[in-house]
Amino acid sequence: MITINNEPTAYTPIFLGTTQHSLRLSLEILIMVGMKLNDEIIESYNVTVSAIELGQLPNIGSQIAIDEITGSELSGFKAKIRQSDAKIQNTVSIELENLIELKNVGQYQLLKGLKDMTQELNVPELSNNNLILMRQLLGVTQQELAAAMDMSRKTVNRFEIGEQKISDKFIDKLLLVYPELAESIEVQFDWVSLTFPDLTSKQVINDILTIQPNLFLERPTSQNFYTREMVFAGEKNIYIQDFAPIKNPETQAIEQKYGTTLYLTGKGTRLFEKALLEQNITWHDFFQKARQYRGHLTRLDIAINDKWGLLNMNDLVKAVQEKRFWSKSKSYAVHGNVDDGWTVNFGKSPFVIRAYDKRKEQASKGFDTDVQNRVELELHQDKAEYVIDEWLNQANNKTLTEITFDILYTYLWFTDKPIEEKLLKADKVRDTIESSVEPMPAWSLLTALGHKMKFVRQPKEQSIERIEKWVLESVVPSLAVLKKTGHWAEVIEAMNTAELSSEQQKLVKATMINAITQANHKLNINFEKPKKRYQEI
Repeated sequence: MITINNEPTAYTPIFLGTTQHSLRLSLEILIMVGMKLNDEIIESYNVTVSAIELGQLPNIGSQIAIDEITGSELSGFKAKIRQSDAKIQNTVSIELENLIELKNVGQYQLLKGLKDMTQELNVPELSNNNLILMRQLLGVTQQELAAAMDMSRKTVNRFEIGEQKISDKFIDKLLLVYPELAESIEVQFDWVSLTFPDLTSKQVINDILTIQPNLFLERPTSQNFYTREMVFAGEKNIYIQDFAPIKNPETQAIEQKYGTTLYLTGKGTRLFEKALLEQNITWHDFFQKARQYRGHLTRLDIAINDKWGLLNMNDLVKAVQEKRFWSKSKSYAVHGNVDDGWTVNFGKSPFVIRAYDKRKEQASKGFDTDVQNRVELELHQDKAEYVIDEWLNQANNKTLTEITFDILYTYLWFTDKPIEEKLLKADKVRDTIESSVEPMPAWSLLTALGHKMKFVRQPKEQSIERIEKWVLESVVPSLAVLKKTGHWAEVIEAMNTAELSSEQQKLVKATMINAITQANHKLNINFEKPKKRYQEI
């Protein structure tokens, strides 16, 4: 029984996955919940829930303890979690970390160059203007940067005026000193579609997706020449289209035509990542498995999320209007406005580069996001296959992120001044432009960071300080509500009777020893079972 906008229903709420799992500071996440009645999912909701109240992420298809859902499609839905008597250890923050690392499908590293779809890809270098922009975005002076980097201000100044080349060693240390840089940009899949010539939709669900079949709704379709589609929770986020079996009028035998297409939309890729997490596999493993079943990519969208506000869509649109850009494709289009957000497309199918204001786009749908702007590579058919071929090719030893940023750098470039017509007619247009016109600092920094930054996050060291910080930032407000409403005694009792894991017991013991000896050094516990990493290779 669940109440939806004060209306009691006979539905059973079922967990269907997370659709947004980057908003970790407030520990509020967006999940998809299905309403089940008589073993069938009638409808679904995308709801915001408190990770603290949730306790842990359920498995896909399991019942979730939601009492009430309120809200609307315009303003978004929120869920109230039923308080359980069971003492469940809060592990949702760890699972969100795992989901985030699964989503980020590569590392930022410096490339030596590789062959792309038409020519050898270019490799950007970090310039002095890039360093100035980074320092300005960090909000520090030359002196403050020098002190943090343990070097003289004169050295920083030499970097910024171009007298001294910026070394990889300097960038590595910069990312270590300012970890927020390493979390400012992320790369993830935003659309995946695959055709399987030898499978049916039910085989794709069982063998490729490995998701419970009863979570899919079967219905007829005439789209893409197919006659049937299987839709996860009835919404076209994860769905498969194929041919419904038919009865031969002459023999009365049931005949099944093979061939199917799997679609994972932007939201569908996020939902599916929870399934990957449960199966303990990565995107890399998934594509390898798809190849074993003769899966062929028909579309692949790779998103570069700017969470820092490094890019400014108004500046990009102005650069396009003033012809301060070069693209390998002569086709481009600008859509939108300042209030609702801009979208700029370069190229056309089978390869499009798109930049848009992600925060405004999500706000128009009633959602919040920590992504400010997004740059997408939309690849179809052979272009999409090329990228995955390069990624799966062990001889190349390239990450998906390396390939993504090399393609972006090679196919699109913004400058600080208009590009003269004669430069566009040069034999080596791109080389001539780069040697003649200064780049737009934000765009060149984006492409350079794509190779300089090690993006995949390492498991954070378990410490009393980290636990205390998390409690103060995220738990104390909820505890204050419980205290003021007369539930404090239950909280104290729960803490006194809570069972600690072996890792937590070691942490307590080590902390007590540290307090007794009045040690000032940082507590460092080497647990027997370190946190598992979900990292693409």
